[in-house]
Amino acid sequence: MSTHVPPQILGVPITLPDRPSPVDVIAPRTDRGVWSGLSDDITGALLARGQACAATPAPPLLARDLCAFTRDGDRAGFEAKYFARRRRLNGLAMAALAEGTPCWGPDLADAAWQICEETGWQLPAHNAHIRGGVRAPLPDPDRPVVDLFAAETAAQLAVLAASAGDLLEACAPTITARIMREVDIRVITPYLTEKIWWMGDLDGPTNNWTVWCTQNVMLAALCLPIEPARRHSVLVRAIASLDTFLREYPDDGACDEGAMYYRHAGLCLWGALHLLEQIAPQDVARVWRHPKIRNIAAYIEAVHIADRTYVNFADCPALNPRCTLREVLFAQATRNDRLRDFACRDAGADGWDDLPDEINLWYRALQALHGSMLDAPLPPAPPKRDAWYPSVGLLVARDDVFTLAVKTGHNDDSHNHNDTGSVILYRGARPVLIDVGVGTYTARTFSPDRYQIWTMQSSWHNLPGFGGVMQQAGREFAARDVCVRRDHQIAEIEMELAEAWPKAARLHGYHRRVALEKNRRVVIEDRYDCDLPAELSLMFAEPPQITSHGLVLPRLATITIEGAGKIRLDHRPCVGDARLEHSWPEGVWRAVIPVQGTRLCLTIN
Repeated sequence: MSTHVPPQILGVPITLPDRPSPVDVIAPRTDRGVWSGLSDDITGALLARGQACAATPAPPLLARDLCAFTRDGDRAGFEAKYFARRRRLNGLAMAALAEGTPCWGPDLADAAWQICEETGWQLPAHNAHIRGGVRAPLPDPDRPVVDLFAAETAAQLAVLAASAGDLLEACAPTITARIMREVDIRVITPYLTEKIWWMGDLDGPTNNWTVWCTQNVMLAALCLPIEPARRHSVLVRAIASLDTFLREYPDDGACDEGAMYYRHAGLCLWGALHLLEQIAPQDVARVWRHPKIRNIAAYIEAVHIADRTYVNFADCPALNPRCTLREVLFAQATRNDRLRDFACRDAGADGWDDLPDEINLWYRALQALHGSMLDAPLPPAPPKRDAWYPSVGLLVARDDVFTLAVKTGHNDDSHNHNDTGSVILYRGARPVLIDVGVGTYTARTFSPDRYQIWTMQSSWHNLPGFGGVMQQAGREFAARDVCVRRDHQIAEIEMELAEAWPKAARLHGYHRRVALEKNRRVVIEDRYDCDLPAELSLMFAEPPQITSHGLVLPRLATITIEGAGKIRLDHRPCVGDARLEHSWPEGVWRAVIPVQGTRLCLTIN
């Protein structure tokens, strides 16, 4: 006799009912006891946003916009219109939930109808059925692609129908049936009948897509009144994907895709587990207690520098949005008071935010409904702490002056840059040595030409080149013999980096030592055994001044350099690339420092 084995997450069996019911992920519009309890400030902000959305027509999505990606690699034009439609719907929906009057109905129904009428919900950049497959110029309505934003759209419309379906029906009878039909055809049915690469255990490792898509498919299945057996099947598949994602995730909780992608990987993991908790509360309570889940949650606080700046290796900008209530709720679920206090302080630093740029309606509702949590008094900020993530080779060290981050690891991270051994340094909230980050995504960003983009190259990081030869992509191009020492006086990391370069660099040995001598200085010491001339690049957000002793950033830092030849400066404007310009409005500067001899030492005060 066969015995039914319940699906598991990290070894914890998750017992599901055979016929799970829909879940109230947010209070419906008719529950005025909840929605009328919002503060006047929150209600006012939501109504003002809704009025602005009602006054702004939804942009049309044209065939030429869709084809721009395969025609010339442009993503931004289509995506600006696509996301504007979804932000507009959310603005109208949140106003309708907050106010409770029927006046928002016609505009809201029109916005939902327009999205239902779109031929495909996937982005042109994702319009392929296999990982890394050739993108078709236009979506095929008979074979939908379940990408990040098809799943996000399904969740958005499902949450809308569950929370304001009566208002939609009053203005446009049967529209909720149309929403259900489109969500089922475009997302639920493919999810249940196809094996999609991001589900896990197929065609390579999982990444942020796994939990991001899974959370949103779960939202759609739990909000809409689909057949209970289908809802059960969705949950079983979702649990398998979550387990695969977590089995592959490092025990230390590091997100190799960086702080920005934590907000999709880590926070969508919270979202998926939170939804599952509504179905199997006792089982998921055990999952929350797992050390790996707690470590994943805590990562975002460990890589925070100051204000809106974060350690930004990989495809992560230096400036990121503030925390939201999801970080707070993740901290509560994992019983991490330090993370909770950090997230509350950060989320409330600029006042309550109604997340106008957010396309996930559930997130916006959570932000409104839990906004009062930010009003609670918080204890003072805890003492600064260092963090070492061996899975990705990331050291973050702090004192009362500096935040230092050093990346070892290898050049095969998700969203990799060829930056093994590079350094980031901030004095307070001001950057001393920067990681440029990544520009606006195009077709080239995720193509074989990725490393022809300057932001991906080691020569535009705080690293040397040898006769012009740069680091190369691949897991074999890695740091070796990494050693970390930390105590109350020093945080120090040493590594052998010769193997991060190809043989063409003719590099026999390259030892780097980086140390934060607490409340004194930072030292970067490089020792080379090479046949070709070595030149160290240093990246800055403002122009350094060349002196007889090295470099000076006025009123910020002095960099004394031993073993250098004649330094030269380059300036790289970022105008025209919205993503880079956001972090570096004045552009970036590179100091190129020829190495005289076999040792170069930088002392930063």
